[in-house]
Amino acid sequence: MRSAKPLASLSLDVDNLWAYLKTHGCPGWERRPSYLRDFFPPVLDALDQLGLRITFFIVGADADREENADVLRAVTRRGHEVGNHSFHHEPWQYLSCQERLEEEISRAEAAIHLATGQSPVGFRGPSYSWSPDLLRLLSDRGYLYDASTLPTYLGPLARAYASSISSVSEEEMAERGTLFGTFRDGLRPLKPYRWRLDGERTLLEMPVTTFPVVKTPFHLSYLLYLSRFSEHLALGYLRSAIAACRVTGVEPSFLLHPLDFMGGDEVPQLAFFPGMDLPTRRKREFSIRVLRVLGETFTLVNMSVHARSFLARGGLSIREAVAPNGSTRRSRSALQWA
Repeated sequence: MRSAKPLASLSLDVDNLWAYLKTHGCPGWERRPSYLRDFFPPVLDALDQLGLRITFFIVGADADREENADVLRAVTRRGHEVGNHSFHHEPWQYLSCQERLEEEISRAEAAIHLATGQSPVGFRGPSYSWSPDLLRLLSDRGYLYDASTLPTYLGPLARAYASSISSVSEEEMAERGTLFGTFRDGLRPLKPYRWRLDGERTLLEMPVTTFPVVKTPFHLSYLLYLSRFSEHLALGYLRSAIAACRVTGVEPSFLLHPLDFMGGDEVPQLAFFPGMDLPTRRKREFSIRVLRVLGETFTLVNMSVHARSFLARGGLSIREAVAPNGSTRRSRSALQWA
């Protein structure tokens, strides 16, 4: 794909209210409380106004519910891509056996296709959880790309923060001791590469982009948190990250979440989440400003368009699908709330 500007891809992880409550050990998540019907219409309208078509990573359990069918069908009807975000949205998916992984992927695929009319070709693990087994499974099922890595050094800080606000027991947190990754996750590449699987098989990895060299996140949730202190500071940080991407030749994969467009006035149940003290109107206005700033430097596309562009250009590096401890089976996770 030829463009006067380099490409950048936009994706949004459609983490629902119940998923946040579940991750943080809050009661009542089993009833699947949802904000999707409030979230989608204004966000789709804003993307239309900006002329953007992005990738929405959808959770299968949400696609499986009849009450969400019309809003999810609107996503593809208005030209957006849908990706697979697993069925149950379990951040500890990296602990799953092969049989459970297969169920998570295949069940979500079927529900997403039925709800949206589109079959996903990309996958992102909840809380960036991945494993060699998962990558092989995606390849077996014909996926174009995985997008489950977040190269950052901040995993230990995220683990400490999550522990401080979570209602999950200490025993459960200990079982998920590697859930938020380690300092070594910051050593992962920012540019897309191919995972080497069994034999000659490979799978394209599209990392969520962090600030080159320093590897601090700069996607929308972080910018909104900085904007609580100063919008000029937040936008200055974004422009610095963009400049660093240009210097290093990184074409960003920029990440959004529903809570980037919803404040505590709209979702009071998630008041514990960073940045939820900001009102919805301010969040939406700032988020639109961020997307406009990105569009000044990059041609903004969905994930599959960006993935196919990298594959067409070739020259991608190849990395072994091996977890950091040397195992070919144990999974890993990165920064959960990022």
